[in-house]
Amino acid sequence: MDSSSNGPMRDLPNPGGDADTPTTDAATLSRRQWVAAAAFGGLAGAAATADPARAATAAGKDDAAPAGTADARIAALEQQLATLHRETERAQARGAIENVFNRYQYLHTAFRDPEIITDLWVKKGTPGITAQYTNTGVYNTWDSVMAYHRNRPNPVGKLLVHINACPVIEVAADGRSAKGLWMMSGVESGLTTLEHAKNAPEAFFEPGLVDGKKVWAHWVQCRYGLDFLKQDGEWRIWHFRCVEVSRAPFSQNWIAFAATLQANQATQKFHNDLAYFGDDGKPVFMPPVDAPPKSLAYPYQTNRPTLLEPALPKPYRSFSETFEY
Repeated sequence: MDSSSNGPMRDLPNPGGDADTPTTDAATLSRRQWVAAAAFGGLAGAAATADPARAATAAGKDDAAPAGTADARIAALEQQLATLHRETERAQARGAIENVFNRYQYLHTAFRDPEIITDLWVKKGTPGITAQYTNTGVYNTWDSVMAYHRNRPNPVGKLLVHINACPVIEVAADGRSAKGLWMMSGVESGLTTLEHAKNAPEAFFEPGLVDGKKVWAHWVQCRYGLDFLKQDGEWRIWHFRCVEVSRAPFSQNWIAFAATLQANQATQKFHNDLAYFGDDGKPVFMPPVDAPPKSLAYPYQTNRPTLLEPALPKPYRSFSETFEY
């Protein structure tokens, strides 16, 4: 549909000679007449002018119409083609963006963080990069954002399953940025040596031992809000916001576990500061933040209403018109 390979429509020469000279020869049908036929009767009608008899009819209509009418309809058709081209690009962008975050989850749950850094995040030096995982605060430099991914281990016996769902994606009209909101449901689980288990709340573990180790096995649900930038033709993660919606050990429901967290500040602080369980189930905590949180969001609590956070994205023209995740 892109006419750029043939140049602007109005610049093509008329093979039949003067544009004001009527012609009924299909071989010399001007592009102006062809587009006018498309404007009047659709592309199928224009294609049908390859039949000389029908070409004469199309040419006659074009020559009989006022001079400005055909030009106006050609301009309108060109505008429609340009709009269709932009909308097609935005639809393709939506699929590419969804693939970026799905790849993130596949790589994250396989502990292949070096690929997340090189393939999915914006380049080092990109202004405005941020990540917020809790209410503690925001990471706002490339190095501090990547500190979460760098040296993240792949412990023996650890299993993560994160299933993305319910995507709402808005691509900016200018095609330079995009926003996406997802739900995630999954499991997070592994084994912790008795030595390391001493440094974690008992409420995080299942009863009993496996291979002489404590078992942690959690149901987990989160929302993710991300902003993306297009760099060198590829969509990249720019702003990252993760909000835990609920969590529960396998042997306990999420309402009872929420009540446990609420009743014990030390347990709640451990939960808020934990980055992951590393080798041998050792608790690894989030690095110090760079700035206060952009916004506050809370997992399910028995004494709070449920709110939609992060917010749903809305259509926008350029990033200056919208908010940051």
